[in-house]
Amino acid sequence: MIDNFDPGLIDWSRAQFALTAVYHWLFVPLTLGLSFIVAFMETMYFRTGKEEWKRITRFWMTLFGINFAIGVATGIILEFEFGTNWSNYSWFVGDIFGAPLAIEGILAFFLESTFVAVMFFGWNKVNKKFHLISTWLVAIGANLSALWILVANAWMQNPVGMVFNPETARNEMVNFWDVLFNPVAVDKFLHTTSSGFVFASMFVMGISCWFLIKKREEQFARKSILIAGVFGLASSLFLAFTGDSSARTISKVQPVKFAAFEALSEGKKNAPIVAFGVLKHGEKYIGSKNLPEFVFKIEIPDLLSVLTGGDKDAYVPGIIDRVNGNPEKGIMSVTEKSEKGRTAMNYLLEYKKQKENKATERVNILMNKFQEKDFRDNYFRYFGYSYIKVPEDVIPDIYGSFYSFHLMVILGFFFIMLFALSLVFLFNRTIEKQKWFLRIVWYSIPLPLVASELGWILTEMGRQPWIIQDLMPVSVAVSNIGKGSVQATFWIFTILFTSLLIAEISIMVKQIKSGPTH
Repeated sequence: MIDNFDPGLIDWSRAQFALTAVYHWLFVPLTLGLSFIVAFMETMYFRTGKEEWKRITRFWMTLFGINFAIGVATGIILEFEFGTNWSNYSWFVGDIFGAPLAIEGILAFFLESTFVAVMFFGWNKVNKKFHLISTWLVAIGANLSALWILVANAWMQNPVGMVFNPETARNEMVNFWDVLFNPVAVDKFLHTTSSGFVFASMFVMGISCWFLIKKREEQFARKSILIAGVFGLASSLFLAFTGDSSARTISKVQPVKFAAFEALSEGKKNAPIVAFGVLKHGEKYIGSKNLPEFVFKIEIPDLLSVLTGGDKDAYVPGIIDRVNGNPEKGIMSVTEKSEKGRTAMNYLLEYKKQKENKATERVNILMNKFQEKDFRDNYFRYFGYSYIKVPEDVIPDIYGSFYSFHLMVILGFFFIMLFALSLVFLFNRTIEKQKWFLRIVWYSIPLPLVASELGWILTEMGRQPWIIQDLMPVSVAVSNIGKGSVQATFWIFTILFTSLLIAEISIMVKQIKSGPTH
């Protein structure tokens, strides 16, 4: 691994991966949530035997199928980019990162693909019970696919369950269960899938509201709103809960990211949580990095201290604490971490040298050093800091992190309100009369997707400069390939993905306008 690549290559590689990830995530949330909504609807058909529920199920199943087919294409390209654009990363952690991706392909993808054919083409060819089971297995398979991909991503945020092998310069998995039940993985899976459930619920509810506005298929629309409203309300409440849990975990394993999305420059006791605010260029700097200040902010007193420390008097470290250190609070500075990282790096370089000199005894001593728990916990865990040039390089984009987080949270509470109102109006039998509400829901269809994308922007932008937290910065992970080839594929993918998106929207609009078949 070397760190002298062209910065332009790094930027274009990041841009290409971000492009692919953003487009891929336009399709995934609907797949995750709509698969379960369709399963709920078919369960109603199975239990009641009413043909109306079958008609409803088949309509939403068709829209699920359109989205599912196009989403697969972007996901495959995304996984290949790890090998083509990020080969140093793939070498460094391939033994760990590859395992959940392989499980995703072998288990979840095959589970989906086996039963999806029965789900779409098995009507009147298999009995109702087997068809229902197939639909549920497709839903479970789709979400299992998300599980393993999110486990892999969570490991990048909080690397656990591995040891470093200096012989191969690779991290090797030693505890699969630590990787699977990584606290970040648990939070990320629950939070991400529930965000998909919210989007799918809003999608179903919004389109159903459109039918009510047009005075078409009113019984179909009300039944669809019932399923989507209940599922959406439960999912949005759970989404808020998992978001809170995720923030607590981030405060422990990615403390600089946590301080950045709260725009907390200086640590404090009785720290309030910022409900929302507007940032401006501040007067304080860490090196060349500016720390923004608030133009105005709406705060909830003491809540940040309570959420992170369980006590309103708990001290919440800020960005300055995390960069410069705070011995009184037991917080190590970036400079100290860099020294420990360089110690680990020097051991690795010495191992390679002694290996070449065939100094077997010293090689064995150094090999054992990398296996020692004390060395792993106190030196190798800061291996990536050996590449950090200046301490302020560990500070991510504060503006992007802050606004992404707070807009996402505000939208989350908005969704809870919409789903709750939909059920109130539905049970009062007045929903058709609430034209203002129907239009708000119709226009709100893309908002859960916006919130979900903001979550991913926070996740990935907030952990910069790391591709693997504390172990590997992005600057040393990129493949040593020509910048021109990355630029070319970037524009090719832009055209391809945009075409796929336009195709999906066009097909879906046509299908929605046609309405459910009789």
